[in-house]
Amino acid sequence: MKVDLSLRRSPAYRVASIVRIGPWKEENLRAEFQELVRWARRQGVRTGRWIFFERGSDHWEACLEIRGSARPEGRVRLKTLPATWTATITFDPDRLSSRIVYHALNDWVRRRRRAGGIRSARGVREVYPGDPWNDRSAWSLCRVEFLVRR
Repeated sequence: MKVDLSLRRSPAYRVASIVRIGPWKEENLRAEFQELVRWARRQGVRTGRWIFFERGSDHWEACLEIRGSARPEGRVRLKTLPATWTATITFDPDRLSSRIVYHALNDWVRRRRRAGGIRSARGVREVYPGDPWNDRSAWSLCRVEFLVRR
């Protein structure tokens, strides 16, 4: 299995999101995404990528890419994640430990920062092409992105 780190420009995403503040638990994240999917069905909008955004040690955000017009409702907010530079790695979590991936990406960004190619890293997100809990192909294409400033 080939895993490659790269610095690339990530596109802007129009998303519906739910923020959770507190300790990370997979059950909570899954519930947030299920709520987003129910909201999208009620709104009649097409969905795209599933984005899990870590904004701090206790600040998490579940984002579902949407295509079409919709209205915010309840805890669901609409926003655009701007296009940005990312240090990226795509891998299959069943074949390679996420701990190894995160450590490798962190070390790679640190080396690039020392060499002057990157000024700072300011956030982490995981991007899936679909529902990672129910779609094996979406799970096997997990993309971890460190948001960076060049």
